[in-house]
Amino acid sequence: MTIKNEIRFPAEWEKHKSTIICWPHQKEDWPGKFAPIPWVYAEIVKKIVPGEFVRIIVQSRDQKSKVQKILTKNCVDISCVGFIIAQTDRGWMRDISPVFVKRGDKVQAVSFRFNGWAKYDNWKKDKKIPAALAKSLKVDLVEASHNGRPVVLEGGAIDINGKGSLLTTEECLLDEKTQTRNPGFTKKDYEDVFRKYLGITNLIWLGKGIAGDDTHGHVDDLCRFVNGNTVLLCREKNSSEENYRILEENFEKIQDFRLEDGSGINVIELPMPSPLFFDNMRVPASYANFYITNRSVLVPTFNDPNDRIALNILSELFTDRTVVGINSVDLIWGLGTLHCLSHEEAL
Repeated sequence: MTIKNEIRFPAEWEKHKSTIICWPHQKEDWPGKFAPIPWVYAEIVKKIVPGEFVRIIVQSRDQKSKVQKILTKNCVDISCVGFIIAQTDRGWMRDISPVFVKRGDKVQAVSFRFNGWAKYDNWKKDKKIPAALAKSLKVDLVEASHNGRPVVLEGGAIDINGKGSLLTTEECLLDEKTQTRNPGFTKKDYEDVFRKYLGITNLIWLGKGIAGDDTHGHVDDLCRFVNGNTVLLCREKNSSEENYRILEENFEKIQDFRLEDGSGINVIELPMPSPLFFDNMRVPASYANFYITNRSVLVPTFNDPNDRIALNILSELFTDRTVVGINSVDLIWGLGTLHCLSHEEAL
């Protein structure tokens, strides 16, 4: 039975007030491949602005000037872009931004603690971004805690349907040996946190994330809601591939789950691109890292035969939006793509 809650976490396909990104500046995120990255970002902004405002976090006034020149060269409508000057360590907005929920008719920003994916040391500036954004956007900020402890969570670890159901993975939130976010937390602890701060009444726990995932199991490379009762779940056809068993186990696991109203989940298969490696390291290439804007759906592509299949699947699901492929062969060297670098601001 659905528990009514005045807090609601809007789905990504609901109308946004804006999209927030952080202009790339940390060259170590794309070692040896940084030069094309600003131009990929410019293309992303260009595909978003016909439908909504884009807020860009920049490190300084000097960087703002440089970004404006890049966007102008790429024929972006600058009137649809605003800038926020704030210091960051990295720039993966999905994970360092607050979560925007609705409390009644009012937008509220919920801040979860960011700690560099429980892996990296350079996160002290990123941790301050929720407060900086809440101040700039003039919304109330609430810091999530549980039993007197701040709750560590990245936005890429969860996905929701706007009606009370939330997708996540056991690998990311419950592993006590690798990249542990909240030591000692149980499923019940997370259920309490998500209900209190996000209005979530129904958790769907998948198993492991995809191979090459630097975050240790983010769900936004694996499985995504595309409407209230439908998810896209990645599936690998090559049984000798590392992702095959991982994805099959998740496909079997999700069959047993129900939505917040007790109904079954409509599961649509999404192909995987061929494994991508750079400098002998596997990167987490996945079509599931798409981002839904007001007028378009931006989908990472990888010069792969399955690019077209993935774009067609999404086009059939989002008939009210233009589905656009964004070449992410260079972008994925940063170990994330379109969903990872963006965050919607609720209206």
